[in-house]
Amino acid sequence: MKLGLALRELHRAEKSLARDLLMVSDRHVVEHEIHHVARDLAGWSRDHVHALAVAGERYGLHLDDSPPDHSGPLAAVRRKLSELAGGRPEPGLLLLADLRRLHRKTAGVSLDWELLAQGAQAAKDTDLVELTARCHPRTLRQLTWTNAMLKTLSPQVLAS
Repeated sequence: MKLGLALRELHRAEKSLARDLLMVSDRHVVEHEIHHVARDLAGWSRDHVHALAVAGERYGLHLDDSPPDHSGPLAAVRRKLSELAGGRPEPGLLLLADLRRLHRKTAGVSLDWELLAQGAQAAKDTDLVELTARCHPRTLRQLTWTNAMLKTLSPQVLAS
């Protein structure tokens, strides 16, 4: 059974998504909605990382259950640069690029949840099916948010 492999990959992807959401939050601190919502969404991914680590134990996996709670040692530098560049036009392009990256990564995480759900159903692992039913909708909401932000911000940034 290869569910352990799917769990490991999804754990890695959720951890990476949490870190990227925190980096975007730090990089765009002057965009208050981006800053605060990205932090909230990173919290969802951190919850998923923990839940996947617990689920992985049943498959003999030892996954790190301490998800990132900050975007790394350069977080303060990213926040300060965001504040300093807040009035310039280039941060809008950087924000679009960051949102595009987040959208693609979140789509990949969503796909991984779907694969895990299908595998769990085939293996008749009800605990894993319940985990995917609980977590995948949050990932879909993360995906909806990035899409909405891209649709909202792209006209302003690209037409200016």
